[in-house]
Amino acid sequence: MASTRDRALDAALALVGEQGIRALTHARVDERAGLPKGSASNWFRTRDALVAGVVAWLAEAERAEFAAAAAPPVETPEQFIEALSTMIAFQTGPRASRTRARYALFLEGAGDPELLAPLLTQRRLFVEWTIALLGRIGARSPDEAARALMAAGDGLALHRVTVDPDAEIRPIVERAVRACLD
Repeated sequence: MASTRDRALDAALALVGEQGIRALTHARVDERAGLPKGSASNWFRTRDALVAGVVAWLAEAERAEFAAAAAPPVETPEQFIEALSTMIAFQTGPRASRTRARYALFLEGAGDPELLAPLLTQRRLFVEWTIALLGRIGARSPDEAARALMAAGDGLALHRVTVDPDAEIRPIVERAVRACLD
């Protein structure tokens, strides 16, 4: 059974993903988690502490999920396109609420590197993974290619979780990956 703190953080993350950052209050977290009034504030005394807790919780959850993913080896551009397409489909389908929460938390923490540190660390790990894979499949400048590919992927993910959840993924990913290899 999840601890009170974990239940509060899961509820907080769901609130941000479903209703936006303004929905994040101690009372709403308690209600959403089915906890007695005041439970969330016992763990997170201020709203800033609650936001910081959610940021760290999200980064930890994503890092664990990424590490546990049993991804097939990527040795070709086609395999990379498939892996990225699958990842974006997952992040904008079953994990759409969490993806919206991540964007909301990035915006909430804009200009606050300390608050964003857990998410930025997580992102760096993903960038390093992307650079390594781009190098393996033949990108001449994997660092530069990773920046372009991450921008395209972020744009596609944001579009799918805000405007068009049915937007095609694979054609865009394929075009972006092929451009990174030219």
